[in-house]
Parts: sequence; structure tokens; C-alpha cells
Amino acid sequence: MNKHNVSYKFRTGLTPQQFMEGMTKNKEAFESGYNQFEWPSEEDKEFFESLNYRDDIRVLILAADWCGDVVRNIPVVFRALEVSEWPVEVLILEENLDIMDNFLTMGGRSVPVVIFADTGGHVLGQWGPRPKHVQEVMIKFKQENPDREAPTYEENILQARKLMLEKYGEGNEVHAVIISELRDLVSGL
Repeated sequence: MNKHNVSYKFRTGLTPQQFMEGMTKNKEAFESGYNQFEWPSEEDKEFFESLNYRDDIRVLILAADWCGDVVRNIPVVFRALEVSEWPVEVLILEENLDIMDNFLTMGGRSVPVVIFADTGGHVLGQWGPRPKHVQEVMIKFKQENPDREAPTYEENILQARKLMLEKYGEGNEVHAVIISELRDLVSGL
């Protein structure tokens, strides 16, 4: 499979609504983030609304309901893309390893991955698995802990996850960061 063409996955995923309805883990937290979403600014909302003239973009989201980053980030992505009216499909990680393995993060399967493609399936950009300032913690951890068998690995990953939670902040404050990063990305499509 060519990483740069994902058309074979079009019309195989779930709608955002189907994904939310089918969640068996973290459903309440996901719905809370979705229902509590507020636009950081009217300008941001207008930007995403202005995208609905573009009928040449398709969005695939690799996700899993057990993943904390999906629960924190994808409600915001759903809200932003709802007003853009771009077609969005969710691909469950475990059922789509073929495409997941073409969108690895530092060699690992990390979700969510939001893939923006044209109608022919050519990948134009991607976002994820988490906001840049949160991802920096994981990058540093991986650089400092390359050996998963090391005696301090588990302790260090717990510390890294704790720091990532701190970077996400309280409540919905990370929503503005996600909207900003998505806006920067789609501005170039």
C-alpha cells in the first residue's frame, strides 16, 4: 500500500456519530469533551465554516475508544470538521492495521491520526496523535528510554504520561491548541 494514497479506505469507516454510539470504553468522557466544546474564537469558527465550499477533501481518522489521546483530541476534531462539512470517516485501529502501519509515530502505533486526503486518496497532510506541546514529552521519553526492557522503563513511562496529562491542562483548555494546529494544517491544503 502506498502511504500517499488512501482511497481504498474511503467508504469503509464509521461516521463520527457511529463511532461515538459504538464506543464501549471512555464513552462518557468522550461525549463530555464533545458536548462541552466551545470555539476558542468566532474567527476560528468562521474559518472552519468557510471550508465547506471545498468538496475535494476527505478525512480519515485512525482511532480506538480505549485511547486517552483519542478521548481528549477527537471530540475537538469532530467539532471542527462538522462545520467544514468535509466527509469524515473513523477507522478503528485494530481493524485497520494495514493503513495504521503506514502512519506510525516514532515507529509505533499511536492514535489518533487524522489524515487529510484529496478525492483521489492522495494524502495532503496529517495531524496527531496529540498536540505538539504534549507530543514533545513522548519524543523526549523515547529518546531517553530506547530500551523497553530496561529496569526503569515502566517507571519512566508512568512519569512521562503524568507529565503529558499536565501538558494537556485542566478541562478543555487544550481545545484552543488543537483548533490552532488543525487550522494551520488545513490552511495549506
